[in-house]
Amino acid sequence: RSAFIASEGCSLLAADYSQIDLRVLAHYSEDPELLAAFKGGLDIHRRTAAEIFFVAPELVTSEMRRVAKTINFGIVYGMSSFGLASQLHVSRKDAQTFIDRYFAHFSGIKEFMESIVGKAKRDGFVTTLLGRRRYLPEINSTNRVQREFAERTAINTPIQGTAADIIKLAMLRVQRELQQRQLQTRLLLQIHDELVLESPQSELEVVAAVVKEHMEAAMSLRVPLVVHLGYGQSLEKGD
Repeated sequence: RSAFIASEGCSLLAADYSQIDLRVLAHYSEDPELLAAFKGGLDIHRRTAAEIFFVAPELVTSEMRRVAKTINFGIVYGMSSFGLASQLHVSRKDAQTFIDRYFAHFSGIKEFMESIVGKAKRDGFVTTLLGRRRYLPEINSTNRVQREFAERTAINTPIQGTAADIIKLAMLRVQRELQQRQLQTRLLLQIHDELVLESPQSELEVVAAVVKEHMEAAMSLRVPLVVHLGYGQSLEKGD
């Protein structure tokens, strides 16, 4: 990231979506606890930690939050107890206990996962919110390894695929607005869920507001999209 350096008189503006995969998951699953957490602006990892460790949110330690964060994002990828155990360096039994507690609290997520796999088995494909398809020919395979990989892909594709759709829509909206306002700021890069722009110092404040507004309005979900902004002379974190 430190290799990307702004031109003289300019700054690099980085705008990234906050937990976009989990927000898309909340939209799809309609899980009441997940929806409430995002609508209330809560720390979803701290909230999850409180549930799986049976403690009050204010008593959650940094290590508990780290475990919860791993579980939250692991669920998006259809992670098994074996995979989670490897990530957390715990026994498979403990990992399965965490997963069971997670699904007991976020039951809507479990129902969504089962539903999307069942749909994939019937249709042979899954779609994003905008209707892009991913075909899964191995979803009904007799080979367990191939079938389980396809099942994990069926769970992940609507979530990450929709997140990819959102960032593409955001790019189009931001670029159109920059052109309409005849600004000198340039849209340079997309890095996962982040847009990077090079902006003259004189435009930085205006562009920051434009980018945040149009990224957060790129798609309407059941929970708000939230964008965090940062700027500096390079993309190096902390700059």
